[in-house]
Amino acid sequence: MQLFTQRSYNILSDQKRASSLLIPKGKYAYIILRLKSQNMKHLTLEQRYELQTMRASGMLLSTIAAKLEVHKSTISRELDRNSVSRSTIYKAELAQRKCDTRHKSKPKHIRFTAKVKLQVDKYLKLDYSPEQITGYLKTIGLDCVSHERIYQYVWKEKHNGGLLYKHLRRNDKKYAKRGSKYTGRGKIPNRIDISKRPEIVDDKLRFGDLEVDTVVGIQHKSAIVTINDRVSGMLKMKKVVAKETKEVCKVIVELLQDWEPYIKTITADNGSEFASHHKVSEQIAIDFYFARPYHAWQRGANENLNGLIRQYFPKKTDFKDVSDQQIKEIEIKLNNRPRKRFNFKTPKQIMEKLLFNEKVAFMT
Repeated sequence: MQLFTQRSYNILSDQKRASSLLIPKGKYAYIILRLKSQNMKHLTLEQRYELQTMRASGMLLSTIAAKLEVHKSTISRELDRNSVSRSTIYKAELAQRKCDTRHKSKPKHIRFTAKVKLQVDKYLKLDYSPEQITGYLKTIGLDCVSHERIYQYVWKEKHNGGLLYKHLRRNDKKYAKRGSKYTGRGKIPNRIDISKRPEIVDDKLRFGDLEVDTVVGIQHKSAIVTINDRVSGMLKMKKVVAKETKEVCKVIVELLQDWEPYIKTITADNGSEFASHHKVSEQIAIDFYFARPYHAWQRGANENLNGLIRQYFPKKTDFKDVSDQQIKEIEIKLNNRPRKRFNFKTPKQIMEKLLFNEKVAFMT
């Protein structure tokens, strides 16, 4: 900011055609100058016809500029760029064609640069969704395109023989709601309905209110038991060789050993594999509840999480061919994948904040 007298300010305003903000301070004034950028612009075709006529009549550039309400330099630049080659003759239509040609050949600003594509490819291969990629890169201060643009990029790459689409959650398949058909599930002995579950569970303010389900393999034989925390989204999962209640409930107890000091409730659907729920409650002191039949939204977090797991294990997967190590690796990957509902923080980060106020790292 420069310091001028009032007289200097008036002269400067006249000479530079500038608008300014004058802040009085004694006999001096601080001046903030803002050039009138609206005078520096391109001409329309109509203005070019007027310029052609006035130029042919020998009118001065300053007069032409005043009549067209543009800066004199705009007229001078227009004549230099768009007059007939090796001549001072100005033709409006030729000038318009020259201007259009320059604009078409002018380099466009490209946001989806090679650098951005490298980042997108990196996180697609880590199985982030396009929305997660966009949100996460913004949180760490990196430029990115919209998630719609990433989808366009992936489908174009697929059309050209690429494989990035395989890292998308649904691989271009339609989603079928679970529970739309009769599942043949039987009654659960000593079943405690979700209506009796403490109201605080619905408030989602604490760690330790869990949901449990099974991801079933080919011919409904082998399966993966999945357990998630409702608030943080933290996941634990393990394979069972048979979808039988004794085997499933045994695995639930094994999975929850290191969470035992923090767990409070667990909610399941009405599958017969949870018929031995009382054994789980006895061994790890947790209250076991059941959602209403065909009310999948009452376990919405678990239903969504199972959809993420299906990205790795599509329906009709034979879990006999899947190792425990593979399942553990996917568990770790999902627990460290940013989620939109957490403002693109990871389930692991949310759990650590809930349990340890971010001071202690929880082993996964």
